Amino acid sequence: MKDKIFAQGYCFPKIFIFFILGCLLGTYYEEILWYIRFGEVTNRDGLIYTPLSPIYGVGVLIFVLLLGRHNESRNLLKTFIYASLIGGMTEYITGFIASNFFGVKFWDYSNYFLNIQGLTTIPFMAFWGIGGTILMKVIYPWLSKWIEKIPYKIGQPIYLVILIVVIVDLFLTYSAFFRMGMRNAGKKPLTFVGDIYDKVYDDEFMYEHFPVMRPNDD
Repeated sequence: MKDKIFAQGYCFPKIFIFFILGCLLGTYYEEILWYIRFGEVTNRDGLIYTPLSPIYGVGVLIFVLLLGRHNESRNLLKTFIYASLIGGMTEYITGFIASNFFGVKFWDYSNYFLNIQGLTTIPFMAFWGIGGTILMKVIYPWLSKWIEKIPYKIGQPIYLVILIVVIVDLFLTYSAFFRMGMRNAGKKPLTFVGDIYDKVYDDEFMYEHFPVMRPNDD
């Protein structure tokens, strides 16, 4: 175990770490931005039990997955263009799924300049491009080296515990959203699990935990 290097090279544990960092930074970025704009402290977690915002984590995850392998040889302009497209598509698809499958909206850019069906905007895509370029050209190479310096016997068990916790939270959160959509469509639970969700994760709980969320028809 002494000879093993934790998260060496281009591997799943390292990619997962970047996903978690993206989720955390996204949550606190959204909360700070909301406070600056509206002077209110609000919860911008994307999951029920952990302070993670998956939209940002998925954005970082996709950046690393698609741009990580040939990062050193790719120039800045190509990185910016690819990152803009990746970020915009991620935001669009996430918003589309939330609206059409869960019946809720987490954002609506319909009144923003150069918006695309209210799910993303060209300026926001450019911000994704800038952020993705900084991530891949500055943060990724530097942080990758530091991650590999974590002792294997410390990093590996911590990584496994966090992985399990996040998987469970992702499942509970999105199944709760799914049941919420079914419940609001007037569909009764098919099993006792649905009854449990209706009691534990009722609409009041969901809207209280995700205060910026609103029904799809608002």
